[in-house]
Amino acid sequence: MKNLFTIGEMAKLHNMTMKTLRYYDQIGLLEPRQVDTSNGYRYYSTEQFEQLNTIQYLKKLGFSLKEIKGHLDHRDIGGFLDLLEKQKKLTEQKINELEQVNRRFQNRINDIKFAQEIKELEKVKIVEINERQIVRLVEKIHSEPEMEVSLRQLENLANMNSSIFIGGVGLTIDVNDIKNNKFDKYNSIFILTEEEDIQSPLVTTFQKGTYASIFYRGDHNNSSQYYKVLLDYIKENDLQIIGDAIERTIIDHYISKSKKDYLTEIQIQVSY
Repeated sequence: MKNLFTIGEMAKLHNMTMKTLRYYDQIGLLEPRQVDTSNGYRYYSTEQFEQLNTIQYLKKLGFSLKEIKGHLDHRDIGGFLDLLEKQKKLTEQKINELEQVNRRFQNRINDIKFAQEIKELEKVKIVEINERQIVRLVEKIHSEPEMEVSLRQLENLANMNSSIFIGGVGLTIDVNDIKNNKFDKYNSIFILTEEEDIQSPLVTTFQKGTYASIFYRGDHNNSSQYYKVLLDYIKENDLQIIGDAIERTIIDHYISKSKKDYLTEIQIQVSY
């Protein structure tokens, strides 16, 4: 059986490209055993198969080519263990990040299924809600364009990825404005952060407590009439408003073209 293989044969045997093998040669990671000086053809030996297998294995583990070359040049068991320990920690970090992303997706799935199935609309309910962690940017917002700009600012300041938080975004109206029937401006924008560990001075919470809540088919543009419904209910039942109004559109035009699918919830913290 022959012991020398052309670059094409080597690439085919290891399910890779000749371009990759040429690059490995260029950086000194895997040099051919022989080069024909008359035509420049590269030849590899069977003894190099295990070296290439090691390179591919370490690449799959996430090591850089520089780290792989360093290991192959020195072949030190202590250094190799250090590399494995380092990569193990990075892998654990990635697993944790992916678990967080998976929880976000599941929460959005739950939100959307809930929005599709909800039956009690335009009706005030009193609900007990646990403390919720948020990142919140306090500033006046009067229009949709201002809201979009504020959201980008909030994401940047909190170092968050916007693509994941669709549906987790909301607005608040100052408690004093609510009491004075002023619903035309918001005083902050927020993102529900669920159970994530976010390090930012913008991290705060919505308090655990009793909330008057209403769902309706529509978005922020339709909210005024439902604030009035909430306030009438609060007055009729001798409740006291003790916190800012929380308004979150769960389904909007970014998710569905049909307005009949839109769903927004308004919550106002109250006490008896």
